Amino acid sequence: MAVDLKKPQLIELASKSVNYTLFDAKWVPSAARFVALGNNARGTGAIEVCALQEGKINVTKTFEKPAAIKCGTFGASSLEERRLATGDFKGELAVWDLDNMSQPTFKAAAHTGIVNCMDGVGGLNIGGGCPELVTGGRDGCVKVWDVRQKDSPVANMSPSEGSEIRDCWSVAFGNSFSDAERCVVAGYDNGDIKMFDLRTMSLRWETHLPNGVCSVSFDRKDIMMNKMLACGLESKFTVFDLRTQHKTKGFASVATKSHKSTIWCGAHLPQNRDVFVTTGGNGSVHLWKYKYPGKRTSGEGAEQEGVAGEVQELNRVSLSTQPLASFEWSRDKIGLFVTTAFDQTMRVAICTKLNLL
Repeated sequence: MAVDLKKPQLIELASKSVNYTLFDAKWVPSAARFVALGNNARGTGAIEVCALQEGKINVTKTFEKPAAIKCGTFGASSLEERRLATGDFKGELAVWDLDNMSQPTFKAAAHTGIVNCMDGVGGLNIGGGCPELVTGGRDGCVKVWDVRQKDSPVANMSPSEGSEIRDCWSVAFGNSFSDAERCVVAGYDNGDIKMFDLRTMSLRWETHLPNGVCSVSFDRKDIMMNKMLACGLESKFTVFDLRTQHKTKGFASVATKSHKSTIWCGAHLPQNRDVFVTTGGNGSVHLWKYKYPGKRTSGEGAEQEGVAGEVQELNRVSLSTQPLASFEWSRDKIGLFVTTAFDQTMRVAICTKLNLL
């Protein structure tokens, strides 16, 4: 089949197989390195620091921790410190200095059971306000942590007493455009999506998708809410327009079916918030662009509501026969990304022509 070279191309640069289960990978800020996180066969946690050298992925440091590592982020750390936050299978949140991994600089018993997901804001020059982490767990709780306050979370969104506990699969910070404003969105295994306003400490909005929500992400954390991407089971993702909230209808949205499998994660390009990718259970990466409508609102006054745009597929590539369970763009090199799959392989690839979109 002929390749359309006018389109952005997704090209694998390097890959490396490992002897442990990979759950996540994150770029070390301002470096050609990333950390891979996972679970050793004996149930301990694996943290590896990897470097791109002469077209190969080389492991420069390896650490073993007491419990399997499920997720991580550098999002609450400064560019100078570049500290890694991790969540593990025993419910512990920890923050690590990559130059001294003997003991965490911050540790908290965050959840009862696995820490499924986390996000960070206020660090790396992203977002206003203090540096904070948000974690979501198998216990159904969503908790916000200030890394300077070691005793307890600064916010705890737990299931009400007597209600059914739903597994929280994904969390994300957004609306962090000032020191006062900040929101957290959480996606659950039953298809619920909840948006919490941390300024007013209230549930700002909630909706329900037909199936479990594997990934939620704002297109940018450090601006007034603009768009949000939610990916889930049954091959479907939804883009919500967050600029206009109707009092009863909520936010306008457009849903798209793709991958013919679970959509494990979605990620907006840091350099262009209208470009994003989704990764599938069939091992594929799909590249998309969101096109705004002619008018983003309809109606007047209290009845004003948002108008959703369209989603255009730009290209796709198959990288594995197993699910791609993590994906992260590089903030330093446009188009560069790292992804991990359940075939125990980490891959670094690049997407071309993104500067032309």
